[in-house]
Amino acid sequence: MYEGVIQDLIDELGRLPGVGPKGAQRIAFYLLAADPEDVRRLASTLVEVTERVRFCRTCGNVAEQEECRICRDPRRELSVICVVEEPKDVAAVEKMREYRGRYHVLGGAISPIEGVGPEDLRIKELMVRLADGTVTELILAMDPNLEGEATATYLARLVKPMGLRVTRPASGLPVGGDLEYADEITLGRAFEGRRLLDV
Repeated sequence: MYEGVIQDLIDELGRLPGVGPKGAQRIAFYLLAADPEDVRRLASTLVEVTERVRFCRTCGNVAEQEECRICRDPRRELSVICVVEEPKDVAAVEKMREYRGRYHVLGGAISPIEGVGPEDLRIKELMVRLADGTVTELILAMDPNLEGEATATYLARLVKPMGLRVTRPASGLPVGGDLEYADEITLGRAFEGRRLLDV
């Protein structure tokens, strides 16, 4: 529709999740009208993020060092691991300020329709973390949707021979919703009332 670099910008913005063609166009024209210094700062931050941010070698959360701040924190409980789908879910659980254990980020959920199987997730890394017997409880905090339930069931069956306490956050989270959109009180209640998974 537009020519040259403006259309290139709209096309690139349109590739971002949750940004449709009209949203991409609005953002592009906002950037054109913005102070050039603000745009330079945004561009610089985007480049810096791609150069400095990596995934924690232990849990898979976002980090600027080899390990994230949670894995480096000696005050965190070693006996409990909360398994989540994405790093944004770690932030959602941390917002409630009640959970003091560690995390494991799978990098997604089992979804045969999208071609994502257990081998595409960080399940092997989780099993390595569980092997030494330090962990006694595994909280499976996947999104309460079909893919999240399938992933939780798969993991619960996989770790059953290890004799771990395997729990899932209690009701309060809407089915089909995402952890990142849950408010702190709802998420806090869901964690307090987590239930034992019997598979």
